[in-house]
Formats: sequence, structure tokens, C-alpha cells
Amino acid sequence: MRVHSGFFFAIFRFLIPPTLIGLAYLYLYPVLQQCEFPVATSAEAACYKDGTSGVAATIAPFRLLALADPQLEGDTSIPTLSSGTWSQRLAEKGVTAVAKEDVTRVLQRGRKRVDLWGNDLYLAHIYRMVRWWTDPTHTVVLGDLLGSQWIGDEEFSRRSDRFWNTVFSGGTRVPHNITDVYGHVEVLGADKAWKNRIIAIAGNHDIGYAGDVDDHRIERFENAFGAANWDIRFRLPSNVSQKPSFANPFAIPDPELHLVILNSMTLDDPILHPRLRDRTLQNLEVILHYHHNFPVPKPKNAATILLTHVPLHKEAGVCVDPPYFSYFPEDQGGGIKEQNHLSADTSAFLLGELLPLDGKGSAIVLNGHDHEGCDTYHSRSLVSSGDNSEDWTAAPLHSARARVGKASHVSLREVTVRSMMGSFGGNAGLLSAWFDETVGEWKFEYDSCMLGVQHIWWAGHVLALVELGLGTAGLVLWLTERRTDSVIRSKAKRA
Repeated sequence: MRVHSGFFFAIFRFLIPPTLIGLAYLYLYPVLQQCEFPVATSAEAACYKDGTSGVAATIAPFRLLALADPQLEGDTSIPTLSSGTWSQRLAEKGVTAVAKEDVTRVLQRGRKRVDLWGNDLYLAHIYRMVRWWTDPTHTVVLGDLLGSQWIGDEEFSRRSDRFWNTVFSGGTRVPHNITDVYGHVEVLGADKAWKNRIIAIAGNHDIGYAGDVDDHRIERFENAFGAANWDIRFRLPSNVSQKPSFANPFAIPDPELHLVILNSMTLDDPILHPRLRDRTLQNLEVILHYHHNFPVPKPKNAATILLTHVPLHKEAGVCVDPPYFSYFPEDQGGGIKEQNHLSADTSAFLLGELLPLDGKGSAIVLNGHDHEGCDTYHSRSLVSSGDNSEDWTAAPLHSARARVGKASHVSLREVTVRSMMGSFGGNAGLLSAWFDETVGEWKFEYDSCMLGVQHIWWAGHVLALVELGLGTAGLVLWLTERRTDSVIRSKAKRA
């Protein structure tokens, strides 16, 4: 039966609406969902009860695009071909069984390779579209950049290349002259190169948990993605501030936003190599306690953003992941094999360092690991000791809002950013930070933007390819039909 061009054109026209709708959503979803960084508002605006305000909202000077757990897979996820020689396998299973098995494995390998390719493009699409529309000033990937710490150096290199050249194409590492010194200070917004830099956080699938992390895994991560522990201070310009000096170490500096990048995989015991934990704690001591290279108290106009991978401790029911630890056997070192949260004591230590007992300053924690995500407030009474895990309580954001701002409590928000993997909706986190002049302190707000499961990406692009194929086939047949009709008419005239 001969197929006419009209058949292809009819299907082409039928599929035009869903194809256009699919592509429009894929390439405009941040616009259609009105994804944007929370705007900077002043405490003065909250004083107006009629809903109006004389203080206009503005664009926050610090806008952090937060992405979590891309977990790029590779050769370890591709099914292997059958082992053994042909003669051995034929003798054991027969020709039909061996042929069926080999064909199945080849098809599975091909399908998985296509799946990995599509997943890279799906993640790249999220980064590209959200970045284009929301215009972040900084970007962080909150750990588990790759899918496994148990891979060889060659596979690690291949996945790292995919991270930089496909998923985060155009992104660059943070330079060594920033990460290799303590307390590097910049004026916020002065260096436009930050728009393309990727702050990469070490996760358990990148370097391992405490029970299997070692110098080699940390070294190869740092060679590919940058330092595992470092910090930077972004300063707002001011005409009235004074910089600390030896003569006047308590001078009030310009308002500063302190970014702390922390390798949380080496914080808890038992650890295979205790020196790695000691090194992390020593780095943290210097990073948190030396302000402008002087050991002075943190001023109220300074704030800290802690970027790490493993969430802080919370009781079961607060987030999807409950507290959980498992350990390697003693003959394998006995270290931590898996954990959902940091231990209660480690969490209390970090919270106490971020929010001192005097309640000065402000802070927020961003992490990944729990793929479902979570938004939590940690709080304690001002009369508590501050370094005891029992002093701190955690509650979901919606139920903890009432405690925030009470004079008798200090509170800190922790956002566990939902994974950007397709099975978790392709999530992107949007954190805004700004200095509120009316109260003299930094404020934070967080929102999110989700593309949807990876099948949406596949469906939209497959439909576009089908339409392209239908249109091309219809056009070729139409031209062929015209030529055939022309030849027939010419013959008829000659006859």
C-alpha cells in the first residue's frame, strides 16, 4: 500500500499543539512557574498593617542558586557482558539461550548509555534554564556530584569531565587564590566571574563516609572540583565602618556575608583516619573564629552561610530521613559506613559556633543528602549552655515560625535542598541574602523551582524529533509526488 504525503502531514498537524506546549513548558518553565529569588524586604515594611508599605522591595545583592545531589553515574551502572568463553557458555546453556542472553545484555547496555546521556542533558537543562531566568550571583552544588566513591581514577575523571563540560557547561572552578587562604575578602558584586563559578561541596558519593574516606579520595576530588574546606567573606561597602587592626581589633567592619564550605564527611567518629577529622576541625576553628585575621567576636552585622552535605541532627519525623548510622566491621576499620544526619553532639557544636550565646549575628545552613529535601528551624533558649545537644530542638519550618524572633530564643534555619535528579522533580533552590539596615542584620529567604520528572524532558524532545521526522518525510513524499505527477502530465501531453 502506497503512503501519501497527506498521511504524514495529517499526523504532523495533529501533533503540533502537544509538541509546542511541551517545548514551551520545557524552555519557559521558570517563567511560567514565576520562579524567582525572594526579594529583599525591610523590617520596616512589616510595620504597615494595611498591606502597604513605604519601603519598596529590592533585588537581593546575594542570590545563591543551590543544586543538590546530581549523582552522575557511569560505567558501574552499565550492565556487563556475559563472562566466560563462547564454547563454555554454549556447552552449559545452548545456542538459543546464549544468543538471547547476549542480545538482551547488548540492548540493556545501549539503553543505559542513552539514559546516562539523556540524564546529563536533563540536568544541564535545569542549570541552564533556571540560571538564565533567575540571574543568580553565585551557584553551589551541595555534594554527591558523582554517583559513587567506589570508582577508579579513570572513571572518576570521565564523570568529572561530564560534570564540567556537559551538565555545568560554562561553569568554572573557584580559583586557588580564593580557596587556599583563610578569610579571603571581596566586595559583594565586584567580581562578575562569580556568576560562572561553581562552588562544589564534597559528598559521601564523592569521597566516602568517615569509615572509607582517605587522602587519595579527597585529593582527587579537590583536583577536579576544588578545596573541600574553605571560606570567603563578601563585604558590603560602607562609608562609616572601620576595619579591625592590631591597634583596634574590635572596630566594627562593613556588613559581611561569610560563606563557609565544610567537608562534613570527616566530622563524626568513628573515622578510618582520625587525622582527617583533626584537620577538618582545625580548619573549622580558624574559619569560624578569625574575623579579618583577628580572633574577635562576630559582630551583629556579620552573617554566616554554612554549605555542606550531611544534614544536621533532627529527631525522627521532622524530615523524611530519620537519624541513622551504620558501621563497617571492626576488621575493616569499624568506621561510619552510612549516616543520614550528623550526630547530635556534632550538630550542637556547629549550631553553637554559628549562633553564639549572645545571639549576635545570623546564620543559615544549606545541605543536601536527603533527596526529598527538608526545611527546618533549630532553636535554643538563651539561658542554655549552647554546647549541649539537648539544648537544641528542631522542628519543620511551618510549625517553628512562631518561635522565630522571640527574645528568649535564638533560631537558625536549615534548608536541606531537594535533589535535582529527575526522580525528585529536577529541583533548584533559590536563596536570597540581604542586609536589613533598619535592624542592622542580615536576612535570608529561600524558595525553589522544579522542572518535573525526567520523562517530561524526554517526552518534549522526542515529540519534537517525531515532528521533525514527520515533516521531513511528508515534504520528501510531496516533492516526489509532484515530480511524478509532472512526469505523468508530460507523457500525457506527448501522447
